[in-house]
Amino acid sequence: MSGNDAAARRFVVRGRVQGVGFRWWTQKTAGQLGVSGWVRNREDGAVEVFAEGPEDAVGDLGAHLREGPPSATVEEVLEEEAPASGESGGFGIRH
Repeated sequence: MSGNDAAARRFVVRGRVQGVGFRWWTQKTAGQLGVSGWVRNREDGAVEVFAEGPEDAVGDLGAHLREGPPSATVEEVLEEEAPASGESGGFGIRH
């Protein structure tokens, strides 16, 4: 697969990631990378991200998620391939 092929991945980010602006930061970062999808808080305290776009951009978002914003403490990021939604049109915050 070349870097411009489409990719879709699901990430689950654990640590101190709720109540610290993580969703807003993820939305902004994804937008800068040209990645579509969404981010939401989970009841278990993790943040879940669905990202779809060029392989390189989705990979870059994954690397950013492993760092997180300065206010967060990322302890673990689980990553798995996901079926593409086919949707485009930005990156949203789900509640």
